[in-house]
Amino acid sequence: MKKILRSTAMMAASVASLLPLPPAVAAPAKQKKQRSANHPPRGRDDDTSSANGHDDPPKAAPTAALAAPATTAVTFTPTLMPAPAPVVAQDRYPWRRDIVTTTFWIGEKPARNNPVPNRASSWDADWAKHYGGTDSPDKNDRVDFRPAAFVPGQNPFYVALPYNDIQASGHKPEAASLIPWFKADCKGPGKTVCKGRWLAIRFKDRVTYAQWEDAGPFRTDHASYVFGNERPKPNLNKGAGLDVSPAVRDYLGMNDTDVTDWKFVDFDEVPPGPWSKFGDNNTFVINQRLADARLASAKSAAR
Repeated sequence: MKKILRSTAMMAASVASLLPLPPAVAAPAKQKKQRSANHPPRGRDDDTSSANGHDDPPKAAPTAALAAPATTAVTFTPTLMPAPAPVVAQDRYPWRRDIVTTTFWIGEKPARNNPVPNRASSWDADWAKHYGGTDSPDKNDRVDFRPAAFVPGQNPFYVALPYNDIQASGHKPEAASLIPWFKADCKGPGKTVCKGRWLAIRFKDRVTYAQWEDAGPFRTDHASYVFGNERPKPNLNKGAGLDVSPAVRDYLGMNDTDVTDWKFVDFDEVPPGPWSKFGDNNTFVINQRLADARLASAKSAAR
């Protein structure tokens, strides 16, 4: 019986050896760990397996060896705001363009197109006397933009515009509202704020400066032109809206009748020039005399 069982077992083993073996089940692949920025690589593969193929249990790092978390530097880029647009300087007073301009002079006798003699002005009954004589327009009688025969007592650079701010009762009703500098310059009832005012006159590429010393041509009431936007009214001199002295004419190189541009200017806009040399009414001369007087007083006090 034993022989029969041994034989049967041997036969089963032989048959089993002839059958194909079942496929081997592969061990699951080990997923590689991702390192954060706070844990830099250790210089080797991130596999923590030991040489025998088994995972070593994780070891706690000593407290003293813990690295402080890395800080990320933040760079702040300032927002660049657009630069403000440059401020364009604007004229304080507008140019009156393409104005027919005629030449007149102190001491001028009446003529067909100039019926009023210029011995007096609208604001000075003794204009010719204060000037020192007739301001001859003849270029042969002139030197340094003034009469050759005498040194003028008034500024030889003068003009006339067709407005007078004064009437018998005092200032004209519209003067306070229309004249831009009225409030700043008014010295009382009946005292003009127009006489002596500075203008710039432009002809082609040249500009000169002069003081307003008379009213005309022809009119003394055209405030809407002098201070507004109206054009000069028609008159015997081709609609002239500005009279200029021989000095202005000669400096600009214009004809006795020509076309110019003009505008009011404040004194701080007037540069030195031949218009700053002569005249008791001249702002430059007045300021220089005051400065000389202060200097002389200071020297006297220091003695």
